[in-house]
Amino acid sequence: MAIVDLRRCFQLWHAFVVPLLHMSPSVNGCIERERQALLAFKQGLVVDTRSQIVSTWGTSEGQNNDCCRWKGVYCSNQTGQVVELQLGSQSLQGSAMDVWGNMSSLAVLNLTDNQLEGDITNSFSELCMLRSLGLSNNNLSGEFPKFVQILSKCSQKQLEGLYLSNNRLSGEIPESIGQISSLTELSLYGNQLSGRIPASIGQMQSLTRLSLYGNRLSGRIPESIGQMSNLVYINLGKNSLEGVISETHFSKLSKLKYLDLSSNSLVLNFHSDWVPPFQLSVIILWSCKMGPYFPQWLQTQKNYSSLDISNTTISDIIPSWFWGLSRTAVLINLSYNQIRGTFPSSTMEFAYYPKLNFSRNQLEGPIPSFLSKSSSLDLSSNKLSGFISFLCGIKASNLTLLHLSRNHVSEELPDCWTHLENLVVLELCDNGFLGKIPTTLGNLYSLETLKLKRNRFVGELPSSLMNCKHLKVFDVAENQLSGLIPGWLLFELPKLVILILRSNRLYGRIPLQLCNLTHVQILDFSINNISGTIPKCLSNLTALVDKGNSILTITHHYSSDFGNGNFSESYDDRATLIWKGMMSEYKSTLGLVKSFHLSSNQLTGEIPKEIIHLGGLVSLNLSRNHLTGQINPDIGKLELLQSLDLSRNQIDGRIPTSLFQIYGLGDLDLSNNNLSGNIPMGYQLQNFDPSAFAENPLLCGLPLQRMCDQEKEKGSGQQTGLGNQDHEGGLVTRGFYISMGLGFAFGFWGVSGTLMFHELARST
Repeated sequence: MAIVDLRRCFQLWHAFVVPLLHMSPSVNGCIERERQALLAFKQGLVVDTRSQIVSTWGTSEGQNNDCCRWKGVYCSNQTGQVVELQLGSQSLQGSAMDVWGNMSSLAVLNLTDNQLEGDITNSFSELCMLRSLGLSNNNLSGEFPKFVQILSKCSQKQLEGLYLSNNRLSGEIPESIGQISSLTELSLYGNQLSGRIPASIGQMQSLTRLSLYGNRLSGRIPESIGQMSNLVYINLGKNSLEGVISETHFSKLSKLKYLDLSSNSLVLNFHSDWVPPFQLSVIILWSCKMGPYFPQWLQTQKNYSSLDISNTTISDIIPSWFWGLSRTAVLINLSYNQIRGTFPSSTMEFAYYPKLNFSRNQLEGPIPSFLSKSSSLDLSSNKLSGFISFLCGIKASNLTLLHLSRNHVSEELPDCWTHLENLVVLELCDNGFLGKIPTTLGNLYSLETLKLKRNRFVGELPSSLMNCKHLKVFDVAENQLSGLIPGWLLFELPKLVILILRSNRLYGRIPLQLCNLTHVQILDFSINNISGTIPKCLSNLTALVDKGNSILTITHHYSSDFGNGNFSESYDDRATLIWKGMMSEYKSTLGLVKSFHLSSNQLTGEIPKEIIHLGGLVSLNLSRNHLTGQINPDIGKLELLQSLDLSRNQIDGRIPTSLFQIYGLGDLDLSNNNLSGNIPMGYQLQNFDPSAFAENPLLCGLPLQRMCDQEKEKGSGQQTGLGNQDHEGGLVTRGFYISMGLGFAFGFWGVSGTLMFHELARST
């Protein structure tokens, strides 16, 4: 949104200001020193990234010597001096930011949306005619206080637009910023600015737009900001600002339309009868403290299109006047509060198709049909019921996301989904839905996420779901589904990334079509009655073979129709996994989680040797089956494993020493098998709890109390097992003991790292 606004500003400049500066190329051609400065700028760019515009400078195509005829360059038709450069969004790379001193008549410089770098502190000290400077969305650095000091020496009465957002500028906003009284737009969001917002900012009486979002600013917001009577746009979100915001902060802001104070530690303290001087279009105040009562001043705002007051400590009911004021909204977010009561039963209709989020509250009662006229509806984590009347009254829908998880719906899921063909995300987890999964869900051709876990669904999976070709996440865990795992589920849905069938009543063999799932990262068939052997074609599971993932999240990108235009939307998915015996939910690190869980079934035969090709695995759980044979001696190739559970099987043989290669292994369970011999000495195995090796009658050595025979013979003071072999071969050296120390370190950080990863996941 901010980038779009920035481009709009330059479009306005080009449309209205530039014609006043020049009407045509200079009659006399450009000035030589300025031509040389432009060529120096071109020379400082990375060759492969020069845009088609810049690459023509100084060539026959670029009219050779007359730089006033070069693309992106505009000159005064009276003096021949360059007055404007328009080089935004040209993918320029380089650090040629010290060439502008010879272009003293430059009034507009637009280098936004490139990849330029370097220190800009002293780059513009000679540009005394500068009216608009656009450097946003680059990789530029410098001390902002020095930059302002230099810039204000000769530009303080001319400069109207300063756009430096999304760079790496540091330092405080100096008091001298107030001296640039001519500024109408100041955009500094997405930098590393720190310290307080100076009170002198109130002297900038011409300012209409102020954006300081996403910096490291702290302290209180100065009350002088309330004197800036021309302000239309204020964005101070995502900083560390604190203190009380009162009526004084807005006393003269009658033109204000956009207000964002979100993600700070601010307390909004207004009198209940306060009537603001403004009429806001956008209100973004999430994570400010506004409660416990619903803010009465909102009743005066008649024209807002976006309202986000989530996580603002409100524990009131939604007043009746709220719904009338929200009729023309395109965004309403009241989530993460303690809002009580019920939705109104009125026949109200939204003018558009808004994005609605009322999740994480205490709302109860039926879901009214008017909420269905939305593009996105999140009602999760409430106490709502009465789903049928809400869904089946819709004849056509623009819904792309429907999230009703963690409510109190206890009835059959209605079979009336045909009209929801735009749905991308459907989450109905943690309710009491009964009966079979409706066949009309197969008409949701755009569906990418379908989550029905922790309900009471019965019967087989409907084959109509094979029509959902775009499905990436399918989770029906903890229901009462029965029947075979259908082959179409593994063959007709090739885009699946997450497939969770955990804790149902499925039986039969794992279909060989499993190996068509080349994108699957999380596969969980645990706690069923699945029998037979594990398919041997595991190396076809490409996403589990590949190590690591550069994308932390699993994100869905789609378009939503709000009724006044299409907008790009995104949704970060999440998944719940059993990790170290506990349920853990992952979101911000979900893209890193690669797991293969078949535990608590009736599987037989040996663990396929192909399992070692799944080098990307973070968690492998084959416990509580009837697996036989030995642990693959090359299991150490699964070097990213953090959790390995092969317990409660019939596995025999020795524990492979290659486990030493898995330095991050923090959770290991090999108990209740037929393993034998010494537990290999060295690295982290001796740091696990003895329960990880328990109930293996022929297994001995630390950390078990059961000593091996050679230990009994030689006494507890001598090295045994691998140590004895090394001694005989002359390999018991200082390096061995160093490796033991490293093993302890890796073991400790393996366990700690797993817990840290686990806790991070639970907090997202």
